[in-house]
Amino acid sequence: MNTSTEGFQHIPVLKNAVLENLTFDPERPARLIDGTVGGGGHSALLLEKYSKLELLGIDRDDMALNAASKRLEFAGNRVTLVRGCYADLAALAVEHGWDEVDGVLLDIGVSSPQLDIAERGFSWRNDAVLDMRMDRRSELTAGRWLNRTSEAEMARVFREYGEIRQAGKLARKAVEFREKKPFAMTSDLVALCDAVLGRAKPGTLPHPTLVFQAVRIAVNDELKQLETGLRSAVGILVPGGRVAVISFHSLEDRIVKNYFRQESTECICPPGLPVCCCGHKAQLRLVTRRAVTAEKEEVAENSRSACAKLRAAEKI
Repeated sequence: MNTSTEGFQHIPVLKNAVLENLTFDPERPARLIDGTVGGGGHSALLLEKYSKLELLGIDRDDMALNAASKRLEFAGNRVTLVRGCYADLAALAVEHGWDEVDGVLLDIGVSSPQLDIAERGFSWRNDAVLDMRMDRRSELTAGRWLNRTSEAEMARVFREYGEIRQAGKLARKAVEFREKKPFAMTSDLVALCDAVLGRAKPGTLPHPTLVFQAVRIAVNDELKQLETGLRSAVGILVPGGRVAVISFHSLEDRIVKNYFRQESTECICPPGLPVCCCGHKAQLRLVTRRAVTAEKEEVAENSRSACAKLRAAEKI
């Protein structure tokens, strides 16, 4: 297994927004969990700004952790890196003696290096084994998912995670394809997309981009991980602590927006009830009323920042 950091150069998006919305008292020690530390770009900015900040950096990707360890060497023993999933961030924090934290950062989805390193199988633009695992210890690859998943489940994933209109037809043809030849390479899935979906309309994303995205989300269980991770983050925050989330897809952003809205509301009973029956108490105060997006200058420098959205909230 290749665990080198060659090619793992990650440009952090929304740097200014992260620094503006994830703040700490510079005169006091503070603890930050970066649940998706990646190459360590965002964490490096915060560790450089706050000399008393300690970091617990979590990532499922061994290559990312190797890159982060080099990027964050300057911070010495203020940094602890651990391989794991951010959905388990509260448990991982307790394992390392952290019962509560002052901030949590989550940068959701696939990273640029994962897309750019052909052997990872995340991108349809390079022919490689259908992998797409963020944690390469997992047995479920994209190829296995495509070869084992039922037609109905594939259709649901293509429709919900990729927003593919012909999701049912694509799933049916995928089953026909694998009966003749198992899915093995990214070119197999690209060929299926081309045969069933054809060319995308000008100005829209290529169909393979959306299909690969859908399969990746399913293989890595990303949306359920996000829902669990948000609850874990809020649970371990101290009052006044903040959680900031960067997402790149409407499904992810909707989950974050709805969770923050729910947890910043006192009563979540259905409208029209004469008295509150839910007993819900607000846990959060919204720091960003709407999603923060990249400025034109950043998009010009890094086109992948165009889809990025940041939302932040503070524990009451």
